[in-house]
Amino acid sequence: MSTFEPPAETLADVVLVDYGLGNLRSATRGLERAGAAVEVTDDPEAFAAADGVVLPGVGAFREGMENAGPLREALTDHAAAGRPLFGICLGMQMLLTSSEEADHEGEGEVTGLDLVPGTNVRFDVDRKVPHMGWNELSVEREHPIVDGVDGEYAYFVHSYYAEPDDPNAVVATADYGVDFPAVVANGAGNVFGTQFHPEKSGETGLRILRNFVEYCADR
Repeated sequence: MSTFEPPAETLADVVLVDYGLGNLRSATRGLERAGAAVEVTDDPEAFAAADGVVLPGVGAFREGMENAGPLREALTDHAAAGRPLFGICLGMQMLLTSSEEADHEGEGEVTGLDLVPGTNVRFDVDRKVPHMGWNELSVEREHPIVDGVDGEYAYFVHSYYAEPDDPNAVVATADYGVDFPAVVANGAGNVFGTQFHPEKSGETGLRILRNFVEYCADR
């Protein structure tokens, strides 16, 4: 039986960005359980009216950036205004500057949103790639998004992981033959992302989503 109790009322209005690569249905359900009123849209004008924006994502870095290209300016403006922007899985990787994935696939350099400067690198470990399954989260520094999840487990599916230029951008780590960032954030703290899927991570994921919704409500 779930111990997670949804709030009695809506806490924040959240936009879930629809750019063709997101796990929209389960992300919407998770956010709603966490207390958000969710609008799924590709309309950048909706960002301004929202308390926070979620950039989900599954798939390849190049395709993600190409699909989200028309929204790049709106996303970066939203972040520059100090408003909450939450990237999930590929969406988190898109917050960085670049990814080895495009070069690995012979597609050349692709520029990310550059909101958390750094690059995404491929796992080079004696383990199966993609990394798929449950891993323990180790919180490295305080941030509202990770409140109450140190030592809990989250669900990952990925072949690449973030390497931020600033080590302080790493909020939490997990281990898969190497310690890799599971949660990253920019210096101001309003742009952050999880390499794992909170919408697939049970109680831990719901706590992350509630943390996000409460962070949006407090801004």
